[in-house]
Amino acid sequence: KTGFDGGLRRLADLADLVIDTTQLTTAALADLISARVASKTKSGLSLLFRSFGYKFGIPVDGDLVFDIRCLPNPHYVPELRRLTGRDEAVVAYLEGDRDVLAMYADIRRYLETWLPKFEQNNRIYMTVAIGCTGGQHRSVYMAEKLAEHFRAAIANVLVRHRELEQRA
Repeated sequence: KTGFDGGLRRLADLADLVIDTTQLTTAALADLISARVASKTKSGLSLLFRSFGYKFGIPVDGDLVFDIRCLPNPHYVPELRRLTGRDEAVVAYLEGDRDVLAMYADIRRYLETWLPKFEQNNRIYMTVAIGCTGGQHRSVYMAEKLAEHFRAAIANVLVRHRELEQRA
């Protein structure tokens, strides 16, 4: 037996919605699901900023990956070495550098320009991975700063710090 015969028929009987995809294109199916299902729970795009250290590998779930290793590294400042990009002393150090501020502005503008295009193309989540050498200072700072900015426009913004979470 094929199709909805037997066990699948019983399962379909329990469903709130059954979609016959036989004649649907991928785009039409996405539109139908969006109209029938996603609209009931739609909260807009979910955006995850994930900091990481290149020396531990690039995260496999990154949709967009930004390399910020060209920025000044607080690791080489003895009093900042043990701190993270969440600590005020590291934030002050990084924000005192023009290149850090320029990189932040460039990434922010890029995301402001292109995230709506991804959302229009039925993306419901995006992971923005930001990497520095060790994943402790620069990438943590940048992920936090970008998340803070995008929370004003996007309801579901998360931040994860891979290397800091590994140490905890």
